[in-house]
Amino acid sequence: MNKILVCTDGSAYSFVCYDYAAWLAERTGAALEVLYVSDLRQFEVPMVADLSGSLGVQPYQAVLGRLQEFEQERAKAILEQARVHFAAKALQTPVGFTHKLGFLVDTFHEFEGRVDLIMLGKRGENANFATEHLGSTMERVVRASQKPCLVTSRAFKPVERILFAYDGSRSCQKALEFLSTTRALRDLELHLVTVAAVHEEAAALKTLQAAEGVLRAAGCSPVAQMLVGAPDNEIGAYVEARGINLLIMGAYGHSRIRQLIIGSTTTSMIRRCRVPVLLFR
Repeated sequence: MNKILVCTDGSAYSFVCYDYAAWLAERTGAALEVLYVSDLRQFEVPMVADLSGSLGVQPYQAVLGRLQEFEQERAKAILEQARVHFAAKALQTPVGFTHKLGFLVDTFHEFEGRVDLIMLGKRGENANFATEHLGSTMERVVRASQKPCLVTSRAFKPVERILFAYDGSRSCQKALEFLSTTRALRDLELHLVTVAAVHEEAAALKTLQAAEGVLRAAGCSPVAQMLVGAPDNEIGAYVEARGINLLIMGAYGHSRIRQLIIGSTTTSMIRRCRVPVLLFR
């Protein structure tokens, strides 16, 4: 892992993201790039646009210009806060800071080709008003990214125990390759879990044993466990019961139509688990 993209909006969740980014940079030696994107939609909402009718064109343009200037100052303040936060960590790896205009879900593609991981908070600046909902930008970025995404939680906790939720899918194969080849997390306690549907335990056990064999051949010592039931319920309960600090799993493995009908295990796990979730596509 050579470079990590850290997406920020200046919220409390962003500072937790900084802490996990610093932790991962120390372990991997990866450089960090902190990205703040000014959302242009805030200047296009009806409340702002309606000022053109009540104030006239020229006063409206003046107000819009002031709003844009304010956003520029806000961006500087957010990145300066990030710079101070990372400076206190005294990292041995470089940290860059970038401000862009546009939409994060589009802009991050400019960086995607030259980073190995994308990090962002579970929720954003409106978290206090919608505490049970995920950030819409977060979910759109994770769905659109071709690189692994680490979605961080509300509070930072040192990572000692990892849970790898394995189902044999292509995305989980990528996660399996990551765990078997990287040494950055090798000293942490690793739990390998497969959740089987009722009457499908035999097939699930074979899937679990195959993944366990790959990890052991790579020098890992996973705690392997097969559970039976609904994946989100079983994995969520396992995370809480075993004191797991990081969940690794595949992301959005089914078709978009199927997700709309029955929901997504990925979204459910991110919402339910109070730990960072590392997602592979």
